[in-house]
Amino acid sequence: MDNWIDAARLTVIVGHFGSGKTEFAVNMAMALADKGYPFALADLDVVDPYFRSRECRDMIEERGGRLIASSQMHVDADLPSMPPDVFALFDNPELYGILDIGGDPSGARVLARYRHDLQRCGARVLCVVNANRPLSDTAEKAERYVRAIEQSSGMRIDGLVNNTHCCQLTDVEDVVAGAKMAQEVSVLTGIPVVCHAVPLHLADRVSDLVYPVFPMQLYMKKPWE
Repeated sequence: MDNWIDAARLTVIVGHFGSGKTEFAVNMAMALADKGYPFALADLDVVDPYFRSRECRDMIEERGGRLIASSQMHVDADLPSMPPDVFALFDNPELYGILDIGGDPSGARVLARYRHDLQRCGARVLCVVNANRPLSDTAEKAERYVRAIEQSSGMRIDGLVNNTHCCQLTDVEDVVAGAKMAQEVSVLTGIPVVCHAVPLHLADRVSDLVYPVFPMQLYMKKPWE
């Protein structure tokens, strides 16, 4: 079941450092391409220096998409520099968009900046959760993170994405444990689980999970790879 992928024209992706947020954002953009939508991926993460969706510019453009990238100048400012062409996402009702936004207070300020435009367009916000990361390894920690993003940005998080992984070492046990924790977070917050993001080679082995399984290619590389 993949009807959740295009349930909104604009989807904002937030998540802690190491959650796999950018990997998920790029894969969602590719899923929109597979469905034949005109699409854009906006890399507005002014926080994470290691995994940047802009690294996939050539691949995105080869699929007919558009990459919108933020400036790396003055990333520590209260209002970091944002590309003016991000407004194409709000002004073009035919364009589907994925907005990759950082999950710390700076990222929340970026989300708050576009709050009214996003709400006007019926955008949804998905929070990526990785139960193998220290800042989100319990349901209680993940709940605090979700509430902090909502408070700082002034926007409600609409869905949870279980992306529990150990990079290339991810196994079925990681995905299943993450699914359990994501459900606990859902109970605490009242926010539904949207899907389980799973490395492509594991997708068939976890096909019996309650929520849709989203098979992902691993596009992001570490600086030393």
